[in-house]
Amino acid sequence: MSSDLQRPLRVVFAGTPEFSVPALDAIAASDHELVGVITNPDRPAGRGKKPRAPAVKKAALAHDVPVYQPDSMKGDEPLKRLRSWNPDVMVVAAYGQILPESILGVPTYGCINIHASLLPKFRGAAPINKAIIEGESESGVTIMKMDAGLDTGPMLLKGSVSIGPHMTAGELHDELSDVGASLIIEALGRLVEGDLSETPQDDDAASYAPKLSTSDGRIDWSDSAGRVADLIRGLNPWPGAFSHFQRNGDTDRIKFHRAHPVETDHDRAPGTVLRSEAKSGELEIACGEGAVAIDRIQAPGGRAMNAGDFLNGYPLEPGDQFETDTD
Repeated sequence: MSSDLQRPLRVVFAGTPEFSVPALDAIAASDHELVGVITNPDRPAGRGKKPRAPAVKKAALAHDVPVYQPDSMKGDEPLKRLRSWNPDVMVVAAYGQILPESILGVPTYGCINIHASLLPKFRGAAPINKAIIEGESESGVTIMKMDAGLDTGPMLLKGSVSIGPHMTAGELHDELSDVGASLIIEALGRLVEGDLSETPQDDDAASYAPKLSTSDGRIDWSDSAGRVADLIRGLNPWPGAFSHFQRNGDTDRIKFHRAHPVETDHDRAPGTVLRSEAKSGELEIACGEGAVAIDRIQAPGGRAMNAGDFLNGYPLEPGDQFETDTD
């Protein structure tokens, strides 16, 4: 991927959530010219359901950059708007919409995506969560040139990040967001210099990370302790891992925010409380293999808290049973 520009680039940026903001800020602070920003429309949010601007819109307005918020990038109007900015390149970071081929062909040097995985592993919408859920020890960011497929275009740059044994999806998100910002500036600089090479992806090695829903958070206690702990941290902060507990004739939905595996032999059914001590803050729940020690947990209508505080207000006894139904 080469150019003979030898000048700063005219850049259009497309993104929506907080993940995208460091990259936008980095481009705005660079020598390149940020000529326009595309983001999703304001959406109702919070208890009052008042329209809330995306994080990228707020950042763009702070940089005094024009913002465009179409419902869809299909049709003539988005095409006209993009052409009016006359971009050399469009940088895309978690925009949240599929870009038609007509859009991909507008920037002189195409569209470059900041993808939060080491491609071709974990193509798709939720690569950060998937990496932790699958127990990976490493993740990263791939800068890739976009084509008509789902994260299938040639790779331009990569940066790796170690995943610690207690790292949550939220913590990995923040690290990868910063890595993406650094890499995109390097990629744009190398594009100007004509030193940005393309490496095709190995489709045979590809895996996918589909969009998550709240139902993905249901804990299957028959899994191993390691997999249960990985699910809990991989869905923190959203959509959150949960299990149901029968209490006083009601079914309570308990959310689990942090946990770690414990090697222990037991003969209890998965989901059984093995240890529960409010004073010491110990709460262990049986899994199909081993158990998990709960570090942070949340009762219905409450806030996340450590296990000891939780048990003071929501007593559990050894032998109590969380649901094992995974339907």
